[in-house]
Amino acid sequence: QVQLVESGGDLVQAGGSLRLSCVASGNIFSINAMGWYRQAPGKQRELVAAANSGGTTNYKDSVKGRFTISRDFAKNTVYLQMNSLKPEDTAVYYCNALISSPHYSGSYYYWGQGTQVTVSS
Repeated sequence: QVQLVESGGDLVQAGGSLRLSCVASGNIFSINAMGWYRQAPGKQRELVAAANSGGTTNYKDSVKGRFTISRDFAKNTVYLQMNSLKPEDTAVYYCNALISSPHYSGSYYYWGQGTQVTVSS
């Protein structure tokens, strides 16, 4: 079994910063990619940022220059540093990872339980 556990969500004023963390644990052989999605009330879940095992990153246009994704491969952890936060960044943020397990062939996507980020104006 594989688990993703997020932390770091909070209430912050516009212009402030937060750092989200997500740790993957369990029967992990390798992690091919990790990323962050978010879902605001009444909206679809959307990709915010992702990073693959080769170091390539990609970002949603509206967060470029404000958010930074990074990975600690030794700790199976992904971070999302969020600066200059705006009220429209308010959402539940979910960690996502593409993971290979020693017990199954192939790689599968796993999700965390989500962490709430609220940005007040």
